[in-house]
Amino acid sequence: MDSRNNNNRYYNDYPYSGDGRQSSPYYNNVPGGYNSAPAPQTQPPRPENGKGGGFLLGLVLGVALTVLVCGFFFVGMKVYEAVDSKNVAKKGSVSSVVNEDTEKKLEAIEEVIDEYYYQDADIDVDAMTEGMYAGMVNALGDPYSVYYTEEEWNDLMQETAGIYYGIGAYLMIDPNTGLGKISGVIENTPAEEAGLRADDLLYLVDGESTMGMELSEIVARVKGEEGTKVHLTIYREGETDYLEIDVERRQIEAPTVKYEMLENNIGYIQITEFDDVTTDQFTEALAVVKGSGAKGLVLDLRGNPGGSLNVVVDIARQILPKGLIVYTEDKYGERDEYTCDGRHELDMPLAVLVNGNSASASEILAGAIKDYNKGTLVGTTTFGKGIVQRVLPLTDGTALKLTISAYYTPNGNNIHGVGIEPDVVCEFDSDAYYDKDVDNQLEKALEVLGK
Repeated sequence: MDSRNNNNRYYNDYPYSGDGRQSSPYYNNVPGGYNSAPAPQTQPPRPENGKGGGFLLGLVLGVALTVLVCGFFFVGMKVYEAVDSKNVAKKGSVSSVVNEDTEKKLEAIEEVIDEYYYQDADIDVDAMTEGMYAGMVNALGDPYSVYYTEEEWNDLMQETAGIYYGIGAYLMIDPNTGLGKISGVIENTPAEEAGLRADDLLYLVDGESTMGMELSEIVARVKGEEGTKVHLTIYREGETDYLEIDVERRQIEAPTVKYEMLENNIGYIQITEFDDVTTDQFTEALAVVKGSGAKGLVLDLRGNPGGSLNVVVDIARQILPKGLIVYTEDKYGERDEYTCDGRHELDMPLAVLVNGNSASASEILAGAIKDYNKGTLVGTTTFGKGIVQRVLPLTDGTALKLTISAYYTPNGNNIHGVGIEPDVVCEFDSDAYYDKDVDNQLEKALEVLGK
């Protein structure tokens, strides 16, 4: 989702803009993990045998136990109050998280921290407060619902402009490992120059594991001041060891559409995401391709993590016949339909390239094309994100991104957690692509158009 209150990228690089990339779709689990040996245990010296030593030891233990009992009694009272209030909330069927009972528990927790936490000089009250808000949203258990601090929200707004300081790669969370993953690399950027590839797993960023991090956390660690470097520890399928790569951060200006004419009068258009600027860029690309005498079109949605629902609908209206493009249903069963008048229906053979990193808005377009038999899908099964997010700014400069509805293809299919099966299955040959500059999936799409 972006600032336009539309379907969210599910989420990509810092930020989401890109150009000309052929993504490879596969990955393996990260080998190994952290191993740690238990710390050596040392026993305190035993006292000499004798009544004096035993009495002294008993006295010390007695005083210690008294202190412990008193201390635990104090903490126990606090815990009792919190647990008791929780039970009251249950009995009273209080549906709101914010109520007298939760306020009482927060006060109890704060008092205990104030009394016992020994690094009180390091306490950041603002960070604790923001963490409380973020925790409330995280507890929904929805990886696409996020609380943005004021700084994070401002960064997100800047990123939608298509200019940022980073390395030029799209990021997502790998669902199999929980690690950050590169879903695509932008041409002529530091990421490409450093040899990063689609499907590289970010095992460590500057020595810190990405396991369990929110995508925004990973993005924040990869981004930085222009001219500085970030050190990435990469797991890449087929490599016997991790790759250690330093990448310089630079200003990245990333168009979202790339196009060219291929042999035999076949046009090629790649959409890397659906952002504010994408509609105009696609319209221009399609006009140039048609004006060049194209007799067929390859639409490349590989590695496209999604973006704006309104934008993908506008692009679909330049391809599809008259009818339904997509519809959404919210928690109340209310349905919003997005339709096409068919006046700009594409009048040439179409092949659509998809892979496991094609998600969200790109699946809306691919799904509609498939339902109308308007083109042939080539590649591998898409990611499977069939839900819609909306960003809701708050008055204090923060914002919430929440899942608000599910979307359905024209035939009524919700592909969430399932994905869209291609009409022609073609696994990506990364060796041929990176070693011989041969894109076997693109070759298969051209073969389909040739038939």
